[in-house]
Amino acid sequence: MAIAETAYAKINLALHVRRRREDGYHELETLFAFVDAGDVLTATTAAQDSVRVLGEFFGGLDNPFDNLVAKALGKFPRAEGLAVTLEKNLPVAAGLGGGSADAGAVFRMIRERYGLPEDWHARAAALGADVPACVESRTCIGRGTGTELEAVDDSLAGTPVLLVNPRIPLATGPVFAHWDGSDRGALPKGDAHTIALEGRNDLEIPAISLCPQIAGVLAALRGTSPVLARMSGSGATCFALFDSDAARDEAAARIAAEHSGWWQLKGSLR
Repeated sequence: MAIAETAYAKINLALHVRRRREDGYHELETLFAFVDAGDVLTATTAAQDSVRVLGEFFGGLDNPFDNLVAKALGKFPRAEGLAVTLEKNLPVAAGLGGGSADAGAVFRMIRERYGLPEDWHARAAALGADVPACVESRTCIGRGTGTELEAVDDSLAGTPVLLVNPRIPLATGPVFAHWDGSDRGALPKGDAHTIALEGRNDLEIPAISLCPQIAGVLAALRGTSPVLARMSGSGATCFALFDSDAARDEAAARIAAEHSGWWQLKGSLR
């Protein structure tokens, strides 16, 4: 029997960078949220694990057999293998946690068929800071490098969202390297809605310095009168939240007409 999972696109509704740690990583406070669309994974049992990649952004993976799907499968030795097909719908190096979301979907597949061991969180964190949050793919707060998760209300569930990317990959490392080192303060207190509106993304300025097109995406989104428009993660994808599906769809159509080369995804927050 085939198993299917969506690797839900991750966005950072707020991302506060507090300091650089001695281990070279950065101390973060972030509000994770997930869109109800993304990459699609299907799996069937096989003699050994394998990964086949297709979809619009297949070419963004230099070595599809060394991606996070293969690495996630390797975290769970089993008597039987899983042949996984990954439909890569999310752009790579885009601030959407695409690889982490794919790994999170593998963890859910393993949970459905075999169950997860008690140390699944540590196994997920070993693959990447976003992976533990991507396993559940629900709105939550992340601290530390992003692996220390805290529950938060789901008051934003169902909120219409539009993602836009200028089709320019932007690696995370250089963006963090351009952060100015200034601690601008902690996440706001309150529910998810309050944190999102009163928060910020401390990586927006360094990302724009490396990819000026992000400023154009933000300006286009903010010109559609959203509830909130902000860059996600280390970019270059930006998001906008809307009061209604109709407002989101109108914004999407307007941006598509004015910037036909940009990638976009419509959805709702989970």
